[in-house]
Amino acid sequence: MQKSNITYPGDSDCAKRVRAIDDTIHILSGKWKVAIISHLCFKQMRYSELLKDINGIAGKVLSRELKDLEMNGLIVREVTTGTPVAVSYALSEYGKTLKDLTDAMAEWGQRHRERIFGKQLTE
Repeated sequence: MQKSNITYPGDSDCAKRVRAIDDTIHILSGKWKVAIISHLCFKQMRYSELLKDINGIAGKVLSRELKDLEMNGLIVREVTTGTPVAVSYALSEYGKTLKDLTDAMAEWGQRHRERIFGKQLTE
């Protein structure tokens, strides 16, 4: 049974905040979505560029994740006609609102890595 993320008038600020975090995690869940969004924060990219730049992702998985992100309005798919047809992906205006989140995650991850590796080096 899935929990409802509906906010109720009597909910505490904490409960509302936790529900909002649950919603975010649900949309960005999995190993690859944040990595895709992070890459697209820097520039519009073609499928083949994403596949090459995101270490370890399989083509089928990338396709599925791109479709999910597009369905949620976080990215836009642009098809350029010509020979060959080019398909590229970019963050939508809504998707760009995640840049602060990915920046914060990167900063925290860097501090955490330094903390852990620094600790291991001194032991």
